[in-house]
Amino acid sequence: MELLHLTSKDFNDTIAEGKVLVDFWAGWCMPCKMLAPVIEEIAGEVEGRVRVGKVDVDAEGSLAMEYGIMSIPTVVLFQDGKEARRFVGVQPKEVYMQAISPAPAGGVDAEAANLTEAE
Repeated sequence: MELLHLTSKDFNDTIAEGKVLVDFWAGWCMPCKMLAPVIEEIAGEVEGRVRVGKVDVDAEGSLAMEYGIMSIPTVVLFQDGKEARRFVGVQPKEVYMQAISPAPAGGVDAEAANLTEAE
């Protein structure tokens, strides 16, 4: 899936339904540049389940203000138009992936549970 480049014109419509992971960034921000390939990789891996977008805070300052973005990069996971999780600074890919698809209750993944039951 192509990474969405969100603006104030399409932001609210994009986050309105389902899960949407949004990276608030700027071109001059070195940590943002480090995070960019991770966000692109996530977009490819969650295609069809979660939309992934980016907001350039220099071009879309009003969106950054509306969502209280004080530091970049800030990655926000929206669920049906509401903020579900927020990550400030660069995080490992696994942190974002776990937020998108949390482990089942009890912290045991389904595959491991099946192996245990089958033995």
